[in-house]
Amino acid sequence: MFYYVLKYVLLGPLLRLVFRPRIEGLEYIPASGPAIVAGNHLSFSDHFLMPAILKRRITFLAKAEYFTGPGIKGRLTAAFFRSAGQIPVDRSGKDAGQAAIREGLGVLRRDELLGIYPEGTRSHDGRLYKGKVGVAVMALKAGVPVIPCAMIGTFEAQPPGQKIPSLHPVVIRFGKPLDFSRYAGMENEKAILRAVTDEIMYAILTLSEQEYVDRYAAVVKAEEAAEVVAAQARKFPRMPLS
Repeated sequence: MFYYVLKYVLLGPLLRLVFRPRIEGLEYIPASGPAIVAGNHLSFSDHFLMPAILKRRITFLAKAEYFTGPGIKGRLTAAFFRSAGQIPVDRSGKDAGQAAIREGLGVLRRDELLGIYPEGTRSHDGRLYKGKVGVAVMALKAGVPVIPCAMIGTFEAQPPGQKIPSLHPVVIRFGKPLDFSRYAGMENEKAILRAVTDEIMYAILTLSEQEYVDRYAAVVKAEEAAEVVAAQARKFPRMPLS
């Protein structure tokens, strides 16, 4: 119940007022039945903008850190994300990917829409990064179409680290559903999973017109963070103790 209060009364109208999103390709979202909506991820606002404009409920897989904050603030944040239709997924450890797939398949078995960001994390620089194959595994195991989606303008409206979004035009663009039924039963073939994922990412790229980087975003983020630390160490070297 709170999901719909949030969507139609509290958060939805506010998001529409602030971002004034222009929607393209909404006819590609099926009126019923399971489907995966796979999109780029540029901003914290992405989690809420898409649910606000879709008629159907959509459930996203979200990082577990949103649900595990300490104190009253942490509990309120967790309650908010759950009410907004988010499912926590622990991204640490070797079983993280399997946990995400298991949760996602559960949503699809209920004939619902599943929202996923194949990059696995927000883009820190506005570029589109290589997709992880979990989206392909779920599409093939569940036998559902994948609808590509591009969020355009949300990076400028609320880039990483900015808590309050700025006024900036936003476009949410959906593409034609991708049918992977030709690969039925091949969800354990690594080459097939890579091919399916790359096809999904290319469809997102075509819609978003971003610059593409054929590397995982998390790896690039870690390398850039390490470079910053190294640069600071060179600028402020430690003095010998004696």
